[in-house]
Amino acid sequence: MVDWGRELFLFLSSIVYAILGGILLLVAYKVFDWATPHDLGREIFEKNNVAASILAGGFLIALAVIIASAIH
Repeated sequence: MVDWGRELFLFLSSIVYAILGGILLLVAYKVFDWATPHDLGREIFEKNNVAASILAGGFLIALAVIIASAIH
């Protein structure tokens, strides 16, 4: 027999943790953008700087792995 109360709790806690992880990732990106000497958004989207894109992407992937490990 399925315990729907527990299943609902697990589903909702997964949603909350996903939102929390996204918020942490966004805040960390803003701090990283603030700490770099140039505006990463402008460098990536207006100047099409591939190196800035790779730097930001690598940072976000590495931080996402850390956040996922901490939450799990």
